[in-house]
Amino acid sequence: MPYPILQTERLTLRVLQLEDSPSYQHYLLDNQAHLQPWEPERQPDYFSPEACEARIAQFNQQFISGTGFPFSVWLEDRMIGICHFSNVVRGAFQACHLGYAIAADCEGKALMHEAVQAGLDYVFLHQGLHRVMANYVPENARSAALLRSLGFEQEGIAKAYLRINGSWRDHVLTALIAPSSPD
Repeated sequence: MPYPILQTERLTLRVLQLEDSPSYQHYLLDNQAHLQPWEPERQPDYFSPEACEARIAQFNQQFISGTGFPFSVWLEDRMIGICHFSNVVRGAFQACHLGYAIAADCEGKALMHEAVQAGLDYVFLHQGLHRVMANYVPENARSAALLRSLGFEQEGIAKAYLRINGSWRDHVLTALIAPSSPD
């Protein structure tokens, strides 16, 4: 199955393949402390080559089955982030969740905005999704600003929504509706 490659002005988004495992592992290890406050608690074996390869296989299966569109984000030949559309539900819902992260040294350069916008264009225009939901802990000002700049609207607060960095955390719930969704 041919996987899409999304090109932006500065970035390439694509589904990871097994040969990308060292780059993926390097990205995770380099950004472990940077991402820790915003992610589930990670055990040391999460970063092992075997675990990285297993997740890459899962990403490919998600894409093939249409249950997710797990893009890695590349700046030239370096993996700098992820832009994952997961939990895809078809039928009357036509929606998914968005998760994203970027390397610490790439923050503040509008690279995540560029990557997520490319991903949104793909899921809305090529996958026919109607709604993308993205949630963040209230203290994550960067995520709040990113989602606002992309047109996401706040829909509420979910108490103790996800276990992040070892604690159940409230999340701000946001969503974006496809720009030209038919009624």
